[in-house]
Formats: sequence, C-alpha cells, structure tokens
Amino acid sequence: MSDLFSKFDALIEERQALLDTGVRDPYSIVMEKVLSPTRALINGKETILVGTYNYMGMTFDPDVIQAGKDALDQFGAGTTGSRLLNGTYQGHRECEDALKEFYGTDYAMVFSTGYQANLGLVSTIAGKGDYIILDADSHASIYDGCALGNAEVVRFRHNSVEDLDKRLGRLPPEAGKLVVLEGVYSMLGDVAPLPEMVAVAKKHGCMIMCDEAHGMGFFGKHGRGVFEEMGCEGDIDFIVGTFSKSVGTVGGFVVSNHPKFEVLRLVTRPYVFTASLPPSVVATAATSIRKLMHAGNKRAHLWENSKRLHGGLRELGYKLGTETPQSAIIAIILTDQAQAVALWQSLLEGGVYVNLARPPATPAGMFLLRCSLCAEHSAEEVETILGLFATSGRAVGCIGPAR
Repeated sequence: MSDLFSKFDALIEERQALLDTGVRDPYSIVMEKVLSPTRALINGKETILVGTYNYMGMTFDPDVIQAGKDALDQFGAGTTGSRLLNGTYQGHRECEDALKEFYGTDYAMVFSTGYQANLGLVSTIAGKGDYIILDADSHASIYDGCALGNAEVVRFRHNSVEDLDKRLGRLPPEAGKLVVLEGVYSMLGDVAPLPEMVAVAKKHGCMIMCDEAHGMGFFGKHGRGVFEEMGCEGDIDFIVGTFSKSVGTVGGFVVSNHPKFEVLRLVTRPYVFTASLPPSVVATAATSIRKLMHAGNKRAHLWENSKRLHGGLRELGYKLGTETPQSAIIAIILTDQAQAVALWQSLLEGGVYVNLARPPATPAGMFLLRCSLCAEHSAEEVETILGLFATSGRAVGCIGPAR
C-alpha cells in the first residue's frame, strides 16, 4: 500500500537534519505569556516581539478588550452556525457597518478569516471563461482562490506594469477579467505601483481587486491602505483585508461599491459553508476599526520606527528586501537556510523574536528574516533590536566586524 505521506519525505528529512544540529524549531515557538503588543515570555525569557503583524498595537487596547468581554457576556461564546443561517448576530452587522464607515463604501462582507475572504472572492467573482490576472508574488490565499474557482489564471512578473499590460493585451477583449493586486507584499514589504497598474487594468476593461491586509491601518490619511495613499480610491472594485494584522483580532472582509455586491452572500462558498466569527471577536474588531479611523499619531510613530530600523540595519551591512523603507515589514535576506536559522536563534536567545521565512513561501527561493514593526514599539525598543542585530549578526558571520 502506498504511503500518502511519502511525498513529504524530503521535507521531513531536511527538517530533522536541521534540528539535529541543535537549533530550536523556528515553527514551533510558544508564547507562554503575552505581556503587551510588543513583549512576551518565550522559553521563560521576556522577549521583544518583532514578528507578529500587530502593526497598530490594538490587541491590548482597553476599549477593544472591554468590547469583547461585554459581547461574550451578552451573546455567549459562539454562533454555532454560518452567516447565511443562524450565524449573523447584531455584532456582525455592526462590524460591517464599521467597515463601511472606515472605507467609505456602500457594502461590506465579513468572513471568518482573511484567508477565506481572498479564497471566497477570487473563486467566486471570476468563473468559467473568465480570467484572473495576478502578480506572481501573490499570497497563498489568492492562489488557493484561483485553484478553487474555474477561471483561467494568468500570472505577471512581480510589480511589472509592462508585463501586466502585455499579458492583458493577449486576452480576448470580450472576456471577463479580474486583476488581483496587493498594496503591500508580505515577504519583502514592498508596495505595488497601484496608479500605473490600475490605469493599465482599466485600459483593458478589467475589474480590480486589491488586498490591503498589510496596508490597512497605517497607509493613507484615514489608514485605509496603499490604494488610499496613492489616490486610487475611486478606481478599485474590491478591497480585501484581514482583522489579524492592524485590527488586532481575527477575521477577514471585502468592501465594495458594486451595486450587485450583496449576491456574493448567497454564492461564496467560504462564506456560506463555514461558521461565523464569535460575537466577542466581531465586537473587538468593530471597536478597533472605529479607533483606527483616528490613529494618525500611531501611524506617524510606526513610520518613524520603520525608517529607523531599516536605516540602522542598512548601516550594519545587512541586505534588505527594499532599498528604502516602504512599509512596516523589513526583510533581511540571508545566503542560505543555515545562516538564516543561526541568526534567528541568536536573536531569540538575546531576547528578540522575528519570523524566519523560507521557500516556497518566499519569492525567488530566498531565505530571510522578516521584521514586522508595531506602533507600540518605543524608540528605545527599536534601538535594542538594532543592538542585538549587530551583536548576533557579527557572532554568526552575517555582517562584518564593527568599524
């Protein structure tokens, strides 16, 4: 009998060989106690968190926490049903109202995760005979949405306006087409040239979806995302996002002004066939979203943190994913897995947690450490992080000695 796990043997062996060298497993870290948006106990040691996507630090906001407690008392622990049947409570509607106010749109639809929001919209809106045109570095949830649906899939080179234009020019002009973009790409932290891409998509008669998972909260005057920052608000048909980044909880959403949008509630499988979010979660999300409307000072401080960490790492001699700070994600590119793991472990032992990312999640087979900054990181914490990157980087040979 064939062992269905045999296809994973190479990965199992690679992982075991890594663990046999004595390093910790980078993918089994446990937060024993979370002390704040920026600190936790890991292995009994107080650790600065620089890999949580908690961009705006809303996880411990007193108003957000209280809203969740109140909803838990009033509505119980869960809905035990899908949004289409018994799973829509007053809080779900209030959360969608908060999103409509935040984005200035007519419609909003809340999913149980950000993954399901992408999965649902991408697989549903484009069908047989239609085309989905997506950036080659698109998130796994977008690719999975393509796999779940029946549309033809066309990839273009990452952030290449020219390649997008060329590939759209080859498609039948009468066919339905959805161009899928992301405001911030999560591995390298680079942003899309949205105005140019939107112009090309419109020229070819396409609808446009933009994933703002990593842009919501701190890009744009109102924190709506990169599309707001770049002046594309009136040109994008669907904005997809998540509550698990700047909002500080869990869930996903799509907002739109399309007059037929509400029919998606009846035909989107990841919305129809899954349980809805617990009332306490949508209450925390709605409260957080409304507070993010007025978080200009937090946004400014987050940018200060990003610029300081990016500049400091460059001065130390690290190779980074972007030439300039483009978002709250800063990627440090390493030569191979051994070097990446060694630096990651040295940082953790020194009291800083970052994400270790490897293929196939990373573009072009890169091994990298990914820092995600928070608006609640103090200037002193950023300097501590830089100090440890200096010490650890020299200890494992990633950077040269101090000058």
